[in-house]
Parts: sequence; structure tokens; C-alpha cells
Amino acid sequence: MSNASTLGATPVRASASGATHTVRADPSGATHTVRGACPHDCPDTCALLVTVEAGRATRVQGDPEHPTTHGALCTKVSRYTERTYHPERVLTPLRRVGPKGQGRFEPVGWDEALDAIAARLAAIAARDPQAILPYSYAGTMGLVQGESIAARFFHRLGASLLDRTICSSAGGDALVATYGAKVGMHVEFFAESRLILIWGSNSIASNLHFWTFAQQAKRAGAKLVCIDPRRTETADKCHQHVSLLPGTDGALALGLMHELIEHDWLDHDYLARHVEGWAGLRKRALQWAPERVARVCGITAAEVRALARDYGTARPPCLVGAWRERGGGLLFSASGWFRGARNDAWLQRPDLLEAVYGPAAGGRRPRTINMSTIGDDLNREGSPGFGPKIEAVVVYNSNPVAVAPQSRRVAAGFAREDLFTVVLEHFLTDTADHADIVLPATTQLEHWDVHTAYGHTYALLNRPAIEPVGQSRPNTAIFRALAARMGYTEACFADDDETLARGALRGDVVDFERLLQQGWVKLPIADAPFADGGFPTASGKAVADAPGLGLPDHVPNYESRQSAPALAARYPLAMISPPARNFLNSSFVNVASLRAIEVEPRVEIHPVDAAPRGINDGATVRVYNDRGSYLCKAALNERARPGVVNGLGVWWRKFGLNGTNVNELTHQRLTDLGRAPTFYDCLVEVAPA
Repeated sequence: MSNASTLGATPVRASASGATHTVRADPSGATHTVRGACPHDCPDTCALLVTVEAGRATRVQGDPEHPTTHGALCTKVSRYTERTYHPERVLTPLRRVGPKGQGRFEPVGWDEALDAIAARLAAIAARDPQAILPYSYAGTMGLVQGESIAARFFHRLGASLLDRTICSSAGGDALVATYGAKVGMHVEFFAESRLILIWGSNSIASNLHFWTFAQQAKRAGAKLVCIDPRRTETADKCHQHVSLLPGTDGALALGLMHELIEHDWLDHDYLARHVEGWAGLRKRALQWAPERVARVCGITAAEVRALARDYGTARPPCLVGAWRERGGGLLFSASGWFRGARNDAWLQRPDLLEAVYGPAAGGRRPRTINMSTIGDDLNREGSPGFGPKIEAVVVYNSNPVAVAPQSRRVAAGFAREDLFTVVLEHFLTDTADHADIVLPATTQLEHWDVHTAYGHTYALLNRPAIEPVGQSRPNTAIFRALAARMGYTEACFADDDETLARGALRGDVVDFERLLQQGWVKLPIADAPFADGGFPTASGKAVADAPGLGLPDHVPNYESRQSAPALAARYPLAMISPPARNFLNSSFVNVASLRAIEVEPRVEIHPVDAAPRGINDGATVRVYNDRGSYLCKAALNERARPGVVNGLGVWWRKFGLNGTNVNELTHQRLTDLGRAPTFYDCLVEVAPA
């Protein structure tokens, strides 16, 4: 493939009005291929090749030259053109004409929409800019369309900050406390492992390219073990499935350590030279005999012993330990490897807060709202401890009415008539239905972006393959236009998208010209990065007893028989809400071909739990607790373990049988580490509807 056939479009430029345009590399409209990157919240961050014919994208496929994508895409992204050209895509600014939540809008011009937004935000900011809240997450993982001009805009405005912890911050903070950063092994080297523990991941559905390497290891004789309350599609393909109760993973980990210590399956030299706090952790682990673990986890002591033996005697195993070899260690997130490569401060410009909260304001900073407690926070009045009442929310790259916990509270907050809501979107999602103004955003095929990853160690570039469809604009262009209307004259608001892309990563780590030519660049990281220690902690050692955190231990769920016996008596079933295989959180739910595969919202329930409740396969059931009620269809199977039901998500509420989804039942309490949500900490009852 020649370079000429992969160049795609030239830079996106911003006009004075904030509109954007692209200049085609091949104005003749001849068929050509453009390099891109998948934007979605997935460890794989695939390299894409987009085929364009007469200015229209006709095919999206994986780049066969990219070492981790190797030409393969998931079902969802391989149908990305269906998303870009979807008949229900929002292609013009919209203004609400009906009650909030009904999704009734009329088209308006860009100038009218932007003028109205700027005027409303300016009036609120004049009273207290903290009454304005940006709400965004991983609808795109890109550094340019995610948090660049948008972050600059909200920092300059002085809006409330958002604690973006809705996904995996508990595990991420644990990695930082232990290893100093979110770092791990190279995904390619799983192919060399002899034992792979797939812990809490349905890799076939959500980490497809890791699964390819795991399959290579399996064919070479490795043993694969899936640890998950649900018997997932991944568990079906592993040698063993350990079906523990939700929230008991810490107990199982301590039990495995107990057996490793008891049988002396330890690398004493590595522990002595490269681990801090081992003596304390050893003492803690010895409190967790297999019988105790079995009682807490709902498995057998024999399972604990056998799994520990496999781990202790295999070389190299994966998930914990064996860092000496490149096929050993763990991979929860590799995003920390990019920490030294990213120019986040330049992209996001937190220094712009000084314009609002500088020395004249006493050097204070705006408050921080946790995105998982948005349901409660939108329904709060102002108070000294909380700050001003939230008067405006600008949502981009997210769909909180569907994905945030305890969604009845979330929907009630967004339904407030006195709340001004702006949503940048591709479709009329549950959240967009509650907006005062909806602005049409471009998809990944229509804009520039730069991507790091959390499942591998390659940086990627996304080029615009086609002109923006309809009147859609990149997030960057929208926030540039708003900044101009707000009177922000800082030079950073004039940076066009190519400038942002070029500056997103440090040139001494990632060569942008090589990104332009190849589409991806691997970070310079050793094959076995911690073979001789060298962890990114202050001491260079892994830390078992982290300052301020102490030794790891099992902490019971908020809602469990152990911690809340009275609640468990009323709601005896634990519920987890893993994503449906063909959705990605709430993305792709409206793609008809994918929704047809999933058919309808459903809850998986084991036959031994269904029988005494009079529930038949395919029947409509009511899943409920004190927070709400959710109607769906029952799927009787052994993917659910006894005592646990699986409410597959995340369907849009509007597609639910009673206008709700599984998050009607989840709660807003946060983890003790990482301020993360506790979606899988949820007790319910199920009954025929």
C-alpha cells in the first residue's frame, strides 16, 4: 500500500465562526484508504483502515500491519459506517419544544444555538461559574476530541470540575499505589505465558485482541482460567471457570497468597530486592486459609488450593508475579506508560483557572463533582458544604441518563425545568432527550484525533476520512465557537485540530511524522520492564503496604448477606450488570443490526433461583429493590450462578419495557479507593411481571 493511498484529508481548520472544513487529498473522488483509530472505551484501541469511495466511507477494517490489531475488528466497529450514516443521526442543531425527556425538538441554525448557549452560560457564570458542570467520559478516548479545547473552555470559564471515575479508577488507584503507575506487561507476550488468569473480564467481547494472544498460548499448552461470577463466553473457552460471588475477589487473591506462602512457591530473591512491605502482607495473607476464602467467595476450598498450585508451579504465569519474564506479570491497564508521552497540561490548560480563581480570588479552586453521584447532585440545593446548585450541564462523549447509577435520580435531575442542558451527540440518546439544545457532533470518520491506549503500548493517529456529514462539527470546533462568543481571547483557542494532534504527544517520545505515515508508533519500553525491579515508585520497588492505604484486605460489599443481613432478607439475589456483547456501554444500542443480535433487555437467572419464583424462560419479569423496578425478559441458564442474576446492559432506557434500564437498581455509593462506582454491589429480587 503506497503512502499516497493512505494520506486521507488535510488538516481541519477552524473558521472565525467555529465551523470547520476539510480539503480532500484527492479532489477527484477516487477510491482511497485513510488510516484511523478506534475511539471507543476498549483496551484494544485498534488501528483502522477506512475505504472511501466518491467521498463516502464504505468500509472500516482493522489494519493488518498493526501488531495488536492484526487486521481484525470486533463486530461493533466493523459496522462503523452504519453508525456514521445512521438514518436517525442528528445532523443539525436542535432546540427543545416539548417537555424534557420526550425528545421533541425543532431544528435551528448554528449561530442561533451557539448564541443562546453562550448567553445562558455567561449569565450563570456571572453569579457563580461553579453552577456550570461539564459532564463527559469515554464516548471518545481521543486526546483531541476528548479533553483539549473542551477542557480549555471549562477551565477558562471556571466551571465545576468533574471527577471522571465511572469506569476503573479503583483498580487504577490500586495499581498506582502498588507499582507507582498504571503499567503492565505487553499484551503480545501473553502468547508466551503458561498460565493466564482472566480475572473479571469477558475478553472475547471486550478485549478481543488480547484473546487472540491468549489463544496462541493455549495452543502452545498454556492453561486458561476465567474468574468471574458470570459464566461468560470467555469462560466457555477456558479450561476452568471460578464462579465467585460478586465483590469477593480480594478474599480469593489473599487465599491464593496464603497457599503460595504455605507451599513456599515464592521467589524470595525478587521479594527481598524489589518489594516493600512483604512481611506485613505475608502476615495478612496467612489469615486467609482456603476454608475461609471458600465461605466468603461461595466456592470450594479445593478450588482455591488447585488454582494456587497452578499459579505457583507454572512458569511464567500471568496476572500477578513472575515479572522476571516477558510472558509474566499482569495487565490491568497500560495507560501509565503514556504518562511521560502525553502533553496533558498543554492540551487542557488548567492554568486558565487563574483567570477566575487567581490571587485576587484567594487562590481557591472550583469544586469537584463525582460523575457517579450526578443523580443526587443534580437534585441538591446549594449549601455551604456543596456549593451552588447546579444550573447548567454540558454533556459530551457521554450518556449519563443511561449509564450513571440509580438512573431514576439521574433522570429526575435532568428533567428539572430550571436546569439548562446542552448535549453534543450523534443521536437522540436518553440524555439528549432531556436537553434544551442538542448539537450535532462528528463521528470518528470525520475528524482528527490522537489516541493512547490502556491495553497495549502503541500511540495511534486518526485522520478524517470524509467530510462532516450534514451540519455536524467536531467537539473542538464547537468549543472554539463558544469560547469566541464568551469573549475568550487567549491564543490557545485558535489552535486548529492538526496543531492539537501534533502537540498532544511529546515529540521526543512519539515522532508525529511517523504517526502521519504509519498511523501508529510503539512506545520505547523494555520487553520485560520489571525483570529487575525498577517500578515507577519513589523507591523503585513494588509496594505491598501503601502509605495512607495500609495492607490490602477483603472489604465486604455495601449490600451483602455479611454487611446488610436485613436488606438481604428482602432482596436475596446479588445482581451484576455486565455489558451485552454487541454494545459498548450505551454505544451502538441504536444500531439496528447489533440490537437485533441482542434482541431485547434480559436478565439471566439460574434455574434453581427461577423455579421457586415461578419464573419461566422468556417470561417478562420485574427486577426490583428499594431504588426502583426494571422490566425485562428472563433468560434461564447457567451463565448465572445460584444466588446471582445478570442484568445485561447498558440498554437505553427508551428501549426498556417500562422506560427503565438496569441502572434503575444500582446505587450511588463509591468505592473506598478511587472514588469509583459500585455497580456490581447490588441486591435485588426478581418476580414474574
